[in-house]
Formats: sequence, structure tokens, C-alpha cells
Amino acid sequence: MRVDNTAAGLSIFAACTTDVKQWYMQNGLQLNPEKSEALFMGTATQLRSGVVFDVSICRRCRPAGGGLGITLDRRLTFDNHTSTVTRSCNYHARAICHIRHLLMLDLAQTLACSLILSRIDYCNTVLYGAPSCTIQKLQRVQNNAAHIVLQAPRRSDVSSLLQTLH
Repeated sequence: MRVDNTAAGLSIFAACTTDVKQWYMQNGLQLNPEKSEALFMGTATQLRSGVVFDVSICRRCRPAGGGLGITLDRRLTFDNHTSTVTRSCNYHARAICHIRHLLMLDLAQTLACSLILSRIDYCNTVLYGAPSCTIQKLQRVQNNAAHIVLQAPRRSDVSSLLQTLH
């Protein structure tokens, strides 16, 4: 929608949500308004406009949020998303580190791939064009996982470790 005419854009959006609700009903489906959300993304000016309107498809309308495991922020910098992923991966990395001496290399690598790298890889295409500082957070997690799996000293060369693990 245009910044100078957000009211018209919001009314079109409300009409579209009504159409979606009708389509659900016509096809024998139910839409639970308690579990449905509308997500608004836009420029800072659009989000500051604070126009309130009624959307018939959902109860909660918010300027930013997450869905399907991705945390969105108002400016689409994905800082919140990478922080969430990093926190989760570091938790699992510490858990693997505690039991690493009991595991064979293949099992440690499988655990790291399934618990850590799968989280890094999930929806990583949304990070295209993200600032390098955002990507570096995830790279540090991957480097840490390589150190843990190979039981390498902290000062060892990470690129050779990553090559060893493919």
C-alpha cells in the first residue's frame, strides 16, 4: 500500500481477509480466529501510522512476529531470528560437548548435524541480503560445532576443520 494512503490499503486487506474466510467456509473448512494472525510489514512510516481496523479473519494483528520458525522484526534485519537460532544451537552444542568424550566421531557428527546444523539451515534463504554481522553469528555457531565434533583445540584453524567434516 502507499504511504500516503494507508487507509485504502488497509481496507483492501480487510476485504481480502473476508474473501479468504468465505473461501474456507465454501470449501467446508474452518478457520480458527484464535489461532490466526495477520502480519503487517512495511516501512517505518507505514508502521508508525497506527491505523486501527477490523480484520475479520483473525483476532491478533501485529506489526511483526514469526511463523514457521522464523522470527521477523519490523525492519527485516533478522537479528531476532539469528539470536533465537544461535541461542538454541548453543544450548545443543553445550549438551553435545558434555557427552562428546562418550561418543564416536560418526555419532557426534550426526548429533551436530541434526541438532545444530539443521537449525542453521532451516529457512536460511530468508537471510539473503542480511548484514554480514548477522551471518557471522551463525558462522560462529557452525565453527563451534566443528570444534566440538572433532574435539579440536579452540585455537585450531576452523577452515580445515570444516573441510574435514565436509
